Amino acid sequence: MMLKHGSRTSSVSTDIRLHSQRPSTRPGPEISPLHIGDPDFETPRFIVDALHSALAQGYTHYAPPQGDPELREALAADLSTRSTDVFKPLQVLVTAGGSAAISSAILAAVNAGDRVLIPNPTYSLYADSTRLAGGVPEFLAPGPDGRIDLAALDARAPDARLLVICQPGNPTGQIYSREELQAIGAIATRHDLLVLSDEAYDHIVFADSTFVSTLEIESLSDRLIYCQTFSKTFAMTGWRVGYVAAPADVATAAGVIHRTFSGPVNSAVQRAALAAVLSDSSWPSERLLDYERRLDLTIRHLADIPGVRFTRPAGAFYIFLSYAHPLSSVEFALHALKFSVGVRSGSEFGPDGEGHVRMAFCVKDDQLEEGLVRLRRALAPETG
Repeated sequence: MMLKHGSRTSSVSTDIRLHSQRPSTRPGPEISPLHIGDPDFETPRFIVDALHSALAQGYTHYAPPQGDPELREALAADLSTRSTDVFKPLQVLVTAGGSAAISSAILAAVNAGDRVLIPNPTYSLYADSTRLAGGVPEFLAPGPDGRIDLAALDARAPDARLLVICQPGNPTGQIYSREELQAIGAIATRHDLLVLSDEAYDHIVFADSTFVSTLEIESLSDRLIYCQTFSKTFAMTGWRVGYVAAPADVATAAGVIHRTFSGPVNSAVQRAALAAVLSDSSWPSERLLDYERRLDLTIRHLADIPGVRFTRPAGAFYIFLSYAHPLSSVEFALHALKFSVGVRSGSEFGPDGEGHVRMAFCVKDDQLEEGLVRLRRALAPETG
């Protein structure tokens, strides 16, 4: 599938309503940090040791623009074991974290005026990057059951360029069934859509759920832009290393974008990422048990608050809840700060997130317990 070509002539809008509501600053240490998706765990020791070794071996110079060759080869081999297709290293681009993977891919694939379909509520970077490319984000509302509305997707797909999905979802924790992904593949094939799938939380899937990667869907194989990061699986948010795996033309174009904006990723960090790819460590599965325990704790604190509703997430480490206050979600996030607890406003995640807030349970146990006590006070109807 070839990329579209054409000049980017759109101007950047100054209308704040058209842009992300992600805050540019963070609350201070006195605030319980339930607002941020940053795992509290230390990066596994074997990855840290690999970084030290790489520095001692002289990995202190520029890496190749597309990424460390051994890392790209290892990623291609790993992807091939999980996919219906065989990936080649030239299809893999190493990026400065998952955000750079998403932005580089969207800027490479989307031209001015292109329509991009985004089921929401979801991560706001997809719409932000679409606008930066001059494209037009179109939010798709969930169906009556809260899941993707496949009929609406099919109706909106003609002449669209790209569909963006996130699973397990941020902020909802929802995952797609195999049947839903196969239906998405059929729609994408029928309407010649590229599909970007952000699967950053694929190792955080709870025991009563089944995760199916888009890599496993044959009808998506020639149109899939797969975005991934080491941040969530290995608690490496500050290391800034992720990757894109895509058809060769998309990967090459994304590489041009990434090279222009970011340059090559830190050489020694890429060697540490290679250690993570080649490892058979049980560390991620051990952390999953911690997340499941924290999820249970969170639900116990929130389950009986009048007017509060949420669906138990299938994965990731967020609860997306609706509340009884007559406040917008931005106003409620500010209201929660009065109780010394940070949450994210639901409208940050798209128009269908209004009336909700997102809280994260990836913080240390004592912080989580205290934060939930504070959030419970903020959510109580009598305090509104």
